[in-house]
Amino acid sequence: MKAVPWFRVSLALCFTFLAIPRTGGYIVDPGPVVKATKGEIWPKPRNQTSSQQYYTIKTGSFVFQSMNYSCDLLDKALDRYQKIVLSIGNTTRRAMLNRGYSFHSRNELRTTSHANRSWRSDANWAGYIEQVQVDLKAPCEELPHLSMDEEYTINIDDFQARLSSFSVWGMLRALESFSQMVVLSDDGSMLRINSTTVDDGPRFSHRGLLVDTSRHFIDTCTLVKILDGMAYNKLNVFHWHIVDDHSFPYESKAFPELSEKGAYHPSMVYTQSDIQMIIEEARLRGIRVMSEFDTPGHTRSWGVSHPELLTECYDQYRGKLGPMDPTRESTYTFLSNLFREVIEVFPDQYVHLGGDEVGFECWASNPNILEYMKQNRLYSFEMLEEKFIQRIVDQIDALNRSSLVWQEVYVNGVRLPKGTVVHVWTGNRQDLLNKITRDGLPALLSSCWYLDHLSTGGDWRKFYNCDPHDFIGTGQQKSLVLGGEACMWSEVVNGHNILPRIFPRVSATAEKLWSPASVNSADEAARRLEEQTCRMNHRGIPAQPPNGPGFCL
Repeated sequence: MKAVPWFRVSLALCFTFLAIPRTGGYIVDPGPVVKATKGEIWPKPRNQTSSQQYYTIKTGSFVFQSMNYSCDLLDKALDRYQKIVLSIGNTTRRAMLNRGYSFHSRNELRTTSHANRSWRSDANWAGYIEQVQVDLKAPCEELPHLSMDEEYTINIDDFQARLSSFSVWGMLRALESFSQMVVLSDDGSMLRINSTTVDDGPRFSHRGLLVDTSRHFIDTCTLVKILDGMAYNKLNVFHWHIVDDHSFPYESKAFPELSEKGAYHPSMVYTQSDIQMIIEEARLRGIRVMSEFDTPGHTRSWGVSHPELLTECYDQYRGKLGPMDPTRESTYTFLSNLFREVIEVFPDQYVHLGGDEVGFECWASNPNILEYMKQNRLYSFEMLEEKFIQRIVDQIDALNRSSLVWQEVYVNGVRLPKGTVVHVWTGNRQDLLNKITRDGLPALLSSCWYLDHLSTGGDWRKFYNCDPHDFIGTGQQKSLVLGGEACMWSEVVNGHNILPRIFPRVSATAEKLWSPASVNSADEAARRLEEQTCRMNHRGIPAQPPNGPGFCL
């Protein structure tokens, strides 16, 4: 039998496929799948009233004018946001210039090929805004903290624009919201802002992003970009998972050999000056930096310089090192000295102690561990882990700091001091949140916000459809849920792809943690997220498209 040429078979299959009607068809409209809003705030404010009346930003003389209290933090924020506001539309303006448009004044852009469109004759045009009054009603605080006040109001009416807050942290959020309301007009002739009243504040006090810098080292420039993106989404906790099994990039003052031997490369170390720079850049954006030094597991990189800290494995694991050795007093002495340094370097009240995914294989193979357990009547490895964690939690408590721990610590029965936060990352989150808060402990949620878990298309919706209060419990229990964190574990991200992996997917988490519970329509959010993504792009954040085909001007 003569063979049929492969290309004829391919063409036949192709035409056969095209001839078969698909279920539901494939009929689309031209243009973007989701049309972006214009001048909408992300996260959605608690209360906002706007009208069709609008004002023109007089770019040649526009300024934020500080009233009442001020400080270096606010002054730097005003300078930063003035640059952001005045840069709005620059990309579009450049494109229009390339298409035959020309600037005739600092406040007007006209086309050379069309009649002048005078927005001054528009009945909705109310006039110019040259100055925004920044009314900070109380002295600045030095450091952001868990209970910081982030409430603010915005009033744009009667030829005036006023931002008001009793806290510098609230003023930072007001500046961000104001900057998001300023847009370039459709014809590119002006920056405009609608007459608006906003009364806003967050639903949850802890709105975080975990970034893992151990699996892949993330350079400090990229970390600052992440802080920028967090500020644009009103996130306020940078959870720095700074070390783990694979590398130890933290430069310790007391134990410099940890990074000298445990980092991937001498160039992949966070020096003390690097860390202080990140803490300061975060502070200027109203973001806390919370460190995590995970123990007793996830510590293999510690053992490169200090193998005595880890458990020697026997039997089939001979030659390997496992979790920290909880039977040696020298282990606790070492950790006490390290954590004493950590609380001096990181000023936040909270230290994340980890405590998750502790493998028991080496403990089970080590005769010294087994003898210790027998002598101390520890009948399970969970009891041994409990004994270790209890010592570490007590160390942090003695240093007048508060601990966060992953959920395993709570599940394994460690007696946690009052105020210790339990971080939920896996399993039945509703059941865990109910049990943790029923025991009077505060909780954080992350299990539904793992940014390393990828789905096809705009997978931000799965993050948007998760709520920290979605569990059975009393009002008192739900008040113990401090908020949550999105987690960017770095097994498959590095400095080249971490930003588009985080943004705009973390924006969904940010809105769920800021906006009222009644803000729960992903379809409505999609248009605003389309705008927020373009906004981040214009500000230098390479956020990936959230909804499919579309464009940013």
